[in-house]
Amino acid sequence: MDSAGQGVAARTPAIEGLTEAEEEELRAELTKVEEEIVTLRQVLAAKERHCGELKRRLGLSTLGGLKQNLSRSWHDVQVSNAYKKTQETLSQAGQKTSAALSTVGSAISRKLGDMRNSATFKSFEDRVGTIKSKVVGDRENGSDNLPSSAGSGDKPLSDPAPF
Repeated sequence: MDSAGQGVAARTPAIEGLTEAEEEELRAELTKVEEEIVTLRQVLAAKERHCGELKRRLGLSTLGGLKQNLSRSWHDVQVSNAYKKTQETLSQAGQKTSAALSTVGSAISRKLGDMRNSATFKSFEDRVGTIKSKVVGDRENGSDNLPSSAGSGDKPLSDPAPF
């Protein structure tokens, strides 16, 4: 047994119920399994290098493999129950929101229509119309009652020079 194994044995007391021979047998098995793990890691690394070399010779890039993995992962997500339930919930929420906004829009439109037909709005509309007809009507008749930029209403306005 190696010195590291003995150091561990010296620091940890033997488990109750194990004989010294059983403990020695378990330590030997542990050492064997650890060596197999190291060997398997080395074999795996060699296989990964060989795989990379084959891909390189075939013209398969790492980016292509990554794209394929991402595409496969996205497909797996889309077919998952959680994704389907979330998509269904969001779809229902969108439909309900759309219906609510439509209802609100109809209500606002109806209220604006009611307001336009109200006596207050009619009175306001009549006053604006009267003011407009006075201003536009007087201009059409040739009399300009608004003060000119020069301060004199008698002088005709000259066309400003173009830029």
